[in-house]
Amino acid sequence: MDINAILANAAKRNASDIHMKVNLPPIIRRYGALIPLKEYERLTNDAISEIAYGIMNQYQKAKFDTTNEIDFGYSLSGVARFRVNCFKQRGSFGMVFRTVPTDPPSLDELNLPEVIKRISMERKGLVLVTGTTGSGKSTTLAGMVNHINTNRNCHIITIEDPIEFLHKDRKSIVNQREVGADTNSFAMALRAALRQDPDVILVGEMRDKDTIDTALTAAETGHLVFSTLHTLDAVETIMRIIAVYPPYQHQQVRFQLAGVLKAAISQRLMPRADGNGMIPAVEVMVNTARIKECIADETKTEEIPDAISQGVVAYGMQTFDQSLMLLVQEGFISYHEALRQATNPDDFALRMKGVTGTSDSRWDSFEKEEKDSMDEDKKLFQDGEYRKFE
Repeated sequence: MDINAILANAAKRNASDIHMKVNLPPIIRRYGALIPLKEYERLTNDAISEIAYGIMNQYQKAKFDTTNEIDFGYSLSGVARFRVNCFKQRGSFGMVFRTVPTDPPSLDELNLPEVIKRISMERKGLVLVTGTTGSGKSTTLAGMVNHINTNRNCHIITIEDPIEFLHKDRKSIVNQREVGADTNSFAMALRAALRQDPDVILVGEMRDKDTIDTALTAAETGHLVFSTLHTLDAVETIMRIIAVYPPYQHQQVRFQLAGVLKAAISQRLMPRADGNGMIPAVEVMVNTARIKECIADETKTEEIPDAISQGVVAYGMQTFDQSLMLLVQEGFISYHEALRQATNPDDFALRMKGVTGTSDSRWDSFEKEEKDSMDEDKKLFQDGEYRKFE
């Protein structure tokens, strides 16, 4: 079976992922839905193993034979790059290819808030991009690195597993290191990066305490550090980092994080209302004086969502629900989808109806006059039908 033909076919259909599983034909994920490619035969274990070993180098083959799983990159000239995960399940081979466009995107192309351009141009500190698997974290980071590369003269080092977007040297020098091929681990490469005269360091993922320790140290010593976590929002991001450490270090880490964190960007991908692709809903937390206090003081951490929602005008911050409201107002997503994804559906629905408290300024920049005619999704809420979507 010609894997290059399958990948080219999938890329042509705008697939985000291609799944290979024994006894099924290749399956693509397109705009969130899994679609079998019925023109291809069902895959056998031998066929998948032949594909896997055919695109691995000797190091990757040896690692896979030892661990039964591996991540690596694969390029198809003129089509795209792919992040590949090969694994064993029930004793059989399985593979998933994640499509990565050849050229890194611009922040404008990604429909991200304007404040992210300003965050990208910070000179030091820690910037975290978070979300679930497949929420577009790597793409957002690639857009931010591309923005720096286009606008700033500096040295950028990326540490990735595997390398996804390929960055050409523009105003900046970009060195990209791949875990497994160019270095043994994130922590080792990050420690080495501090001796390589970096201005900006991108760490693909903060997987362990050593990596988090070194990332915090790098941010404290005058570098701009980007990384990711699999967390849903700003509060969970802060708590996840603190939880890595033993209890007696929690207060120290809180002070350290309050001092170095510049921003936490959390995102979820939503299907567009026109059915043509996905668009991110983004929570943005900028580390203001109030946010610093909320991070450092355990009793005030739960106040972070309110601080974010009140920082829209002054700092460009926004909560997920505020982001969803903007996307609905601009016609990018349906009201039904926004209500389904909202953090506080009842509050969100009231805001969309124009109901607000006189002393509540959190949504001032997001309110709009109610339309004469409601869309069908809003009517579902009024009829009490929305709860079936929760």
